[in-house]
Amino acid sequence: MRMLLKAMGFWIWGLIAISLSVSFVTLSYRLVSSHHWHDTSVTSFSESTEHKTANEPREALPPGTSKPKAGVTSRVIGNEMRAAQNALQAGEWNEALHNLEAAQRISPLTPFDLKTIYEFKAYAYVKLKNLKDAQSAYEEELATGAVTVKETVYVFRMLFRLSAGNQEYAKAAEYGKRVMDSGAATADDLAILSQVSYLQKDCPNSAVWADKAIAALRKAGEAPKESLYQFKLQCASDASDTAAMAAVLADLIRLTHKSTYWNTLLRLERQDERDDHNTLMLYRLMYDTASMTAGSDFIEMAQLLGDAALPAEARTVLEKAMSDGLFNDPQKERTTRLLNSFKSRAEADKKGLPKLDAEAKGSPAGELDVKLGEVYYGVGDYRNAVTAINRSLQKGQIKHLDDAYVYLGRSEVALKNMDSASITFANLKTVANMNHKVLKLWNLYADTIALSN
Repeated sequence: MRMLLKAMGFWIWGLIAISLSVSFVTLSYRLVSSHHWHDTSVTSFSESTEHKTANEPREALPPGTSKPKAGVTSRVIGNEMRAAQNALQAGEWNEALHNLEAAQRISPLTPFDLKTIYEFKAYAYVKLKNLKDAQSAYEEELATGAVTVKETVYVFRMLFRLSAGNQEYAKAAEYGKRVMDSGAATADDLAILSQVSYLQKDCPNSAVWADKAIAALRKAGEAPKESLYQFKLQCASDASDTAAMAAVLADLIRLTHKSTYWNTLLRLERQDERDDHNTLMLYRLMYDTASMTAGSDFIEMAQLLGDAALPAEARTVLEKAMSDGLFNDPQKERTTRLLNSFKSRAEADKKGLPKLDAEAKGSPAGELDVKLGEVYYGVGDYRNAVTAINRSLQKGQIKHLDDAYVYLGRSEVALKNMDSASITFANLKTVANMNHKVLKLWNLYADTIALSN
């Protein structure tokens, strides 16, 4: 199963970098504009106005050190912090770091002083795209004990995303859980948690977080991210869970309408199919979704169409593959022989259309009308195909009712009448004893053309 998925182009373990849709830089200028620098040597205030933190009680300040008010740093580092603030506002990140280093060397410093220094450092490092040092700065900020409860959630989110970006996945998972526990996790956070779990090959948790992220995005009226389903797809493949793979591929098709996912799903479903009628149904879907890419598939589909007495459609299939250059040299000679055979048979069918039309109209059963509709479809006369097959459905007595609905729906798609086509394909569920797998796939196709209409 793993090799099948690899061959289909979905080999993604370890190949997806963490996509940090980070509001790193939403660490806005509150960092550089909302702090005030202490101008007096002594400040006294009551405990009720003291800066409350997430790690209470705070450690005692060094003897003789006055306590700064919330949002106020010590007088001793006023010059350095003003210089750092100005540098940050001017976008001079290295100059800001130089001033912050100078401030950090001064003693004594309060926990709030250190907290502010590390906070500013983290911002500068992010701007410099130095995520390693940004992460370290946030960790140092947290360790000061001077971070408020509200700020702690923000710092944990930054540490979560930075450690993910730095490929410290175990640490990222722990920080991510802290964000989750705070009740402030966003859909982006959940998506990154899914990816972090995926990159640790923790498929159960990756699926859990992916489903939560998908639900959160849908609740917000946003489309789920394709990558969330890709994680689930790879995990299902590693577990050799064909049913789970098929379910995820169907979700991906509904989300993206991409032919690559159709190709993967149809090849997966075709693996163990031994009935020619069902196999041809799968090939029709592959052809109609533009997901058939192998010359050998076109050849097999054409042969099955020839066996079903549909040479005109077989000719169209082979000519399409030839125009796309899908046949290799060993296939070309055989394909040319097949194509010439189908051309002569198709011409004979086309000449016989008036006679077949008269016979079908005169028949009390609908079987000949279905055959007539299929021939009309093969020669590209979709309006007459619709007329003939609708007449067959009114008469009844049809051997393969699934063929009637499929060719009627395909003709309506060719005429760009998607609403009617969706209704027609939906009628396949009324066909007795229709192969469940084939039915499910045509229903999926009906869903996608309805969404694209």
